[in-house]
Amino acid sequence: MRSTFLPFSPPLIGDEEIAEVVDTLRSDWITTGPKTKRFEAEFGQYVEAPAALAVNSCTAALHTALVALGIGPGDEVITTTLTFAASVNVIEHVGARPVLVDVEPDTLNMNPVLVEKAITPRTKAIMVVHHSGHPADLDALRALAEPRGIPIIEDAAHAVAARYKGRPIGSGNNPAAFSFYATKNLTTAEGGMLTGDPEFVERCRVISLHGLNREAWKRYGKEGSWYYEVVFPGFKYNMTDLQASLGLVQLRRLEAMQSRRRAIVAAYQREFASLDAFQTPIARPEVEHAWHLYVLRLWPERLNMTRNQFIEELKARNIGTSVHFIPIHIHPYYRDKYGYKPHDFPVAFDSYERMVSLPLSPRLSDQDVADVIDAVLDVAATRV
Repeated sequence: MRSTFLPFSPPLIGDEEIAEVVDTLRSDWITTGPKTKRFEAEFGQYVEAPAALAVNSCTAALHTALVALGIGPGDEVITTTLTFAASVNVIEHVGARPVLVDVEPDTLNMNPVLVEKAITPRTKAIMVVHHSGHPADLDALRALAEPRGIPIIEDAAHAVAARYKGRPIGSGNNPAAFSFYATKNLTTAEGGMLTGDPEFVERCRVISLHGLNREAWKRYGKEGSWYYEVVFPGFKYNMTDLQASLGLVQLRRLEAMQSRRRAIVAAYQREFASLDAFQTPIARPEVEHAWHLYVLRLWPERLNMTRNQFIEELKARNIGTSVHFIPIHIHPYYRDKYGYKPHDFPVAFDSYERMVSLPLSPRLSDQDVADVIDAVLDVAATRV
């Protein structure tokens, strides 16, 4: 058994990232400035986006996109119940109603058949979440949305480096929101990016920084001007150059980090896929999975223990885990406001009760991975 605790998803930060941050601290710009602009451009090029806007979180990107689309009271936005609260909170923030749907049993992404049933004349957007980094069935969702003139917003918080039918997530004209939180495949500690149509992204740029009608970061430079006008009651959602410094280096290292993630996943799959106590994650042939998460689903009756007991047993062996996610419809706010019951979304609720996210990070050593595997197998052997 390990002598030290292994966190669920430790960030991989090296000397190059530290040097880039120090360079920023010694420069004239520590908030939004030239490095943020470079990061926007280089990330946009990486995902083949028409345009990109760096913001302080994926939540900010989603909120800004909803505001720019003019979604508000009386409108409905269809999304999944199996997501983090931020995806749905932003719908509440603009005064619209989140309409939740259940997920597919294999990918844990929103089920297009149920999305179609949820569409009403009040539906003003479909917010797609690429759970764990596995792209959702975008063709099926576009076939529902486009003829009806319903925009698709992609919550791509897990999907940096993911591809759907050969195209990077974020390469379309529709809004796509990425997260660079500390546990993500590419981190800026906190931060996010919104991609999409250039005209739409420029509208979001104004909304994301107080509603100022010019690039405010230039105000204090030689080429800038002190004069500005507020054309919209906007937000304070800008990314800083300190964050962008991390992102620029992380982006250069992303392919190597993804390769390491895939190697870890392959090791897990070799050990766990043949055991009837576990349901291992899948990757459909038409996608390139980002492998932000490795979500193992247990069969409690075969293990003779609950998911919570399984997590505690791993913790006793110094292995950290998490759960992604507690379904939206069982959180008190949404449960009480909309009258949801746990089994209203049976696939999501059943999966939630059985799922555990194992450690997955390019920072994990071969010994770390072996320790996770040994711990999981030991718990299974002890309690079967």
